[in-house]
Amino acid sequence: MDAAERLLVDVGYASITTRRLAEEAELNHGLVHYYFGSMENVLAATLDRFTERLVERQRAMYSAPGPFIEKWRTAMSLMDVDQESGYQKVWLELHALAWNDPALRERVARVTAEWRAVIRSALEEAAREYGRDPRKVPITALTALVETFSLGTMVERHAGVTEGHRELLDEIERFLLSLEKGKGDARPATGRKRDRRT
Repeated sequence: MDAAERLLVDVGYASITTRRLAEEAELNHGLVHYYFGSMENVLAATLDRFTERLVERQRAMYSAPGPFIEKWRTAMSLMDVDQESGYQKVWLELHALAWNDPALRERVARVTAEWRAVIRSALEEAAREYGRDPRKVPITALTALVETFSLGTMVERHAGVTEGHRELLDEIERFLLSLEKGKGDARPATGRKRDRRT
């Protein structure tokens, strides 16, 4: 799986053969099929292992104490880290492979659901922190927006397109700063009026 990660980053899934993978791993090519059954199973296991580490990282980051805006900033900086580490390339390569492989598509969908669960939980906490009514803009809609924004950014970066990315992040930053400034005015979402005497 280490060898598969390296090859996905270096040459892409279309250029990975059983023999090439075995050479990269310095193993007999027969072991690939013996242990995994197929190249697709190797790549799926690679995806599972790689994303498990990153999902745990994101979960820990968003559940740590501190304001949401700082967690958002950290998440955006980690996009740069993930690009440099090759994770984004691994994810995009397997995403493309899954379009024509129903079994792999199911696994990619499961990983995406895990990512979205982390994002949804973080946004629910942010809504509470900023005193926002989640009925006005459903958390599921915001979750899909953040996920598709992240995926779109990854795709464009790997195609050499960065126009507007910095400006978009700056707008999101300004919006979050405005929410931060209004935190003192936010009322608890209990549905009850506060006693003016307190």
